[in-house]
Amino acid sequence: MSSAVSDGTAGRQTAEMAAPGERRGGGRSSGCPRAVKSWWRLAVLLLSVSSLPAVSALVEGLYCGKEVCYDVLGVTREASKSDIARAYRQLARRYHPDRFRPGEPGSEGDTQEFAHNKFLLIATAYETLKDEDTRRDYDYMLDHPEEYYQHYYAYYRRRLAPKVDVRVVVLVTICAISIFQYYSWHSSYNEAINYLMTVPKYRIQATEIAKQQGLLNRTKEKGKNRRSKEEIREQEEEVIRDIIKNKIDIKGGYQKPNLSDILLCQIVLFPYYLTNYVAWYVSWVYRFTICREEYGVEEKLYIIRRYMKLSQTQFDRLEESTKQTFLDKQLWIKENFEVYRKEQEEEMKVKMATDTRMKRYRRWMKNEGPGRLTFIDD
Repeated sequence: MSSAVSDGTAGRQTAEMAAPGERRGGGRSSGCPRAVKSWWRLAVLLLSVSSLPAVSALVEGLYCGKEVCYDVLGVTREASKSDIARAYRQLARRYHPDRFRPGEPGSEGDTQEFAHNKFLLIATAYETLKDEDTRRDYDYMLDHPEEYYQHYYAYYRRRLAPKVDVRVVVLVTICAISIFQYYSWHSSYNEAINYLMTVPKYRIQATEIAKQQGLLNRTKEKGKNRRSKEEIREQEEEVIRDIIKNKIDIKGGYQKPNLSDILLCQIVLFPYYLTNYVAWYVSWVYRFTICREEYGVEEKLYIIRRYMKLSQTQFDRLEESTKQTFLDKQLWIKENFEVYRKEQEEEMKVKMATDTRMKRYRRWMKNEGPGRLTFIDD
């Protein structure tokens, strides 16, 4: 009896001790699947939402939107361009806002607004399928709906791309720059001629040449053919201008404009110039490096110009006497040019030191510019 009681008491104690554990364990066993199930549903929902754009390529804003362009025109994907054009014309005659009549056979219940929207959709489908490149992109979108962002990129790249050929734009730009160049050079040349007409030296020479050629011999004019003094003076000025243009060779930035110097001709003739330069360079190396020939006058002036780091235009502006001085001093020889350069630098320093204006400037710097006194070389 006592053993049964003790066994019952022990059983109740064991049951009471196990009950909390079972309740705790039961809580874990019943709660864990519920939490896992909740997370699984959330993951599935997020995955579904994130994959919605990639499920179908037929979205609003691209081509025909939710409609298939082939179905809009009532043609198959294998239809030719003529079939697509024929289907478009038939539907356009039916749904064009200017030709649509409500109540006609086949359009019962359709409104004017419906016909307008339908016609826009038909026109969009035709614009999409009539072009080979656009149709290729659209077919690719139908076959690969998962590449959602690629379809957006291809669609807007084609729509926003310039319709004009880039080559045409470049050609027009080059032509515009060439016209501006020629006009600018022509204006500079006319300014140089107008200036030379005011210089007594050139004006007297031109007048003498005109008199020798009989262009300024005034003949007595009578009757209606008699000209006024203003007309005679204008004619004489024009004669002098023509003589200065033809007899005086203006070089440098004010030289007579030449069509071969504009940008368009330079680009066209670039292969020719490149070939000449290569031939000239090979000839130079062969003659003066391999065969050890002596330099001519042109070659000597070219070397001097390179030593001075002057462009051809800048070098052409120099007087002929100055160029002859360079030749007399044999400046094409590197050692002689270095000596000449140092002499020119010394002369420039002496000239700046003895110049009256420079002295006044230095005096002003000493008196009124003490902050710059350290830059003065006494």
